[in-house]
Formats: sequence, structure tokens, C-alpha cells
Amino acid sequence: MIGLAAMVFLAGLAAPLWAERMALAVDKANVRSGPGTKKYTVLWEIERYHPIQVVHEQNDWLFFKDFEGDEGWIHKRLVDKTKTVITRRDMVNIRSGPGTDAAILFRAEKGVPLKVMERKGDWIRIQSAYGDKGWIHRKLVW
Repeated sequence: MIGLAAMVFLAGLAAPLWAERMALAVDKANVRSGPGTKKYTVLWEIERYHPIQVVHEQNDWLFFKDFEGDEGWIHKRLVDKTKTVITRRDMVNIRSGPGTDAAILFRAEKGVPLKVMERKGDWIRIQSAYGDKGWIHRKLVW
């Protein structure tokens, strides 16, 4: 029989012991290779509403994973707790209402971050960083 301490340790291997969902709160930001600007390179850039899963914090920097499992560092003043999602499939339909019978307003590529405005069953009312609004099914986002 595995003891409680061993189960907690094993569970920690599969997922971080502390993880918080946050989102980019500014128009654009650099993701870095380490917790700082001088010694660490820019890995890539993310845009407003990009959701991240914070794994741990070091001083004013957050180490995170994103929807594709990519990892990096970002300064904590650039993110907040706005509820957001990101499209995880290519060319998903954004609809006028919560259902497949609702008209398609526009389509979004994989990796488009969206602010969550409301939830209705399996549907999420969203808004893009450009102000476009609509509904998307929860299975199409992370």
C-alpha cells in the first residue's frame, strides 16, 4: 500500500503542485528563457488574452506552460486573472449564438486568444482582442 506522502509525490510528477491560470493583460509581451531581461533571450511573443498556466514564481517573474506545452518566463505585472481561452484547432467557427444552428460570424485559426464573457452549457461567449464577439464550443479551446 502506497502511503499518502508517496501518493502526493507521485501526483506532483504528473502535474505541478501549484498552478494558476492567468492571461496576458497587455497588447503584446515577450516570453523569455529565464526570469529576467538582461541575461535571458526572447523565445517568442504572445498577445493580449493569451492564457498561461503558471507553474511557479521567482521574485517578479512567472514560469508557465501554454496550451501547446511550451514553457517560458514572463514578468508578473504583464498578466492578470482575466478568464480567457485559446483556440486549439485550426479554423474554428465563431457563431452568433450558443449552438451549431447559430450563424457563423467568423472563423479563427489555431492559437487565437479570446476573452471569456459568459458560459452557457458547453458554449462560451468570447471577445477577441480586436473586439469581435461570438460563441465557441468548449471542446475547441484550452
